[in-house]
Amino acid sequence: MQLENLNIVAIGGGHGLGRVLSTLSFMGDKLTGIVTTTDNGGSTGRLRRRSSTIAWGDLRNCLTELVPTDSVGSQLFNFRFDGADELGGHNLGNLILYALGQIQSRPIDSIKLVRRMLRVKTKVYPMSETPTDLMAFYPKGRCRVGEMSVDEMPVMPKSLMLAPLVKGVDRCIETIESADIIILGPGSFLTSVVPPLLVRDISKAIAKSNAQCIFIDNLVKENSPASNLTLDEKLQWISDNISFQPVNTVICEDPATTSKLVKVLHHPLSSDKTPHHHDKEQLIAALKIAIGETYMPTKITVNG
Repeated sequence: MQLENLNIVAIGGGHGLGRVLSTLSFMGDKLTGIVTTTDNGGSTGRLRRRSSTIAWGDLRNCLTELVPTDSVGSQLFNFRFDGADELGGHNLGNLILYALGQIQSRPIDSIKLVRRMLRVKTKVYPMSETPTDLMAFYPKGRCRVGEMSVDEMPVMPKSLMLAPLVKGVDRCIETIESADIIILGPGSFLTSVVPPLLVRDISKAIAKSNAQCIFIDNLVKENSPASNLTLDEKLQWISDNISFQPVNTVICEDPATTSKLVKVLHHPLSSDKTPHHHDKEQLIAALKIAIGETYMPTKITVNG
């Protein structure tokens, strides 16, 4: 089966999900992005402190990754104010999405309007339309709240939860249940990949889905407590926190990465221009091989 004929759902946040969506944008409306909305830093954090709202930053980044970088829309939504006044450091795209969120009845209506403005065919949804934050629990009863605090901790938390618990978007659930392929990552493990899995509606939909779930590993160590975990430790951590293991296959570049839990496909992934970015053509090739094992059996090298 050709990649173009499959329904693919990519889940995550930050630049990692944006890169995946950009890579697969040729799939149009057969591709859906489900975006983490727990960021509480930078321009997004300032807007969230001003009034209760979901985090718009990762959504903006994913939307702008789906339009040409030299387009007016991309330049407009990526424009950042400089200076030390109240606008300094704010991203114009975040402000536009925030303003639309105050005008529109639902965040997905705001996103739909921006997609129409930017002529983005790929469906992009927030993991929830209700504001929420990450809450991390550490040994000895310690607790931290907020994405920024989680990434700054020197030790890995025992568990994460959303505070408050929130409901998933109905369209996200329907899309996951009908998906052929679900992609997790790349990106910050604790603050990009994991948060959508903590939305119970989303994790239940993944558990019910017959889709092949592919985890795309990072190319370099991230700046977070998860950087010292092995692949199997990451997978086990997910299992411990959502009570099942969603991942079937892992795509990574490092030949030293192995697993006793899932199949690992090693493939060149680094971009020649920016080594910590996944090369689009190589990523598509790796996905085709990983997917081909399910739909068109072919000989690949796996570990585990």
